[in-house]
Amino acid sequence: MATPPRLVPLLEQFDFARERLVDRLNGPVMNSGNGTDVAVGPVTDEEYLWEPVPDCWSVRQRGTGPGPRATVLTGAGEWGRDTTPPPHPEPAPFTTLAWRLSHLAEMFLLRTDHTAGTRTLTRDDFHSRGDAASAVKDFDEAMAAWREMLLSLTDEDLDTVGFSSYPHGSDPENPFIEVVWWMNQELLHHGAEIALLRDLYRARAGGR
Repeated sequence: MATPPRLVPLLEQFDFARERLVDRLNGPVMNSGNGTDVAVGPVTDEEYLWEPVPDCWSVRQRGTGPGPRATVLTGAGEWGRDTTPPPHPEPAPFTTLAWRLSHLAEMFLLRTDHTAGTRTLTRDDFHSRGDAASAVKDFDEAMAAWREMLLSLTDEDLDTVGFSSYPHGSDPENPFIEVVWWMNQELLHHGAEIALLRDLYRARAGGR
C-alpha cells in the first residue's frame, strides 16, 4: 500500500529525529546535523539517573519513592516514574534523563496501542527501567512499533477524528494527521532536552 504523500515528510522528520537521538544515547558516533560523525559514548546508569538540581522528578525504585512533590510512582514493576494527579506542581519539577526517556517510551507505546492495538493499555501497564540500556531499548522498540503502524495508514485514516483513543491528549477530538505531527514535536523537543542533559553531564565530569 502506498504511503499517503502528506505523511511522507512527517515520516522523514521522525526517522531523522529518531536516528539522531538513539545514536546520541548509544554511540559510538552520532550525526552532528551536517553529516559529520561526532564521537559519543553510551549513556551510563549514573548519567541516566543523574539529578542535576534539587527536587528532581525521576525514575525510582518503589521502595525509595516517590520523589519530592510527587505523590505516585506511575507504572508497573520494580521501578516507577515520579508524578502526581492533576493539577501538577508549579513550577514544574525539573526531570531527569530517565524521566524524559520513560515519558517518551510510554507515550509511543500507549498511543500505538490506542491507535491500532487493543486500545486498553494504561500508564499502570508501562514498565519504567532502572538501567539506561534497557530504557533506550524499550524506547527504540516503542518508536519502531509506532512507525510500523504509520505505514499502514490511508488518507482516510489521517483525516479521521478520534482514530486514536489515547486518553492523555486531545486525540479523540483531532484528525489523526495532527496526532502524527504532535508526536514528532514530542520526539524533537524531548530529544533536544535529553541531548542537553548529556552535554551538561559531560561538562560536570570535566569534559570526559
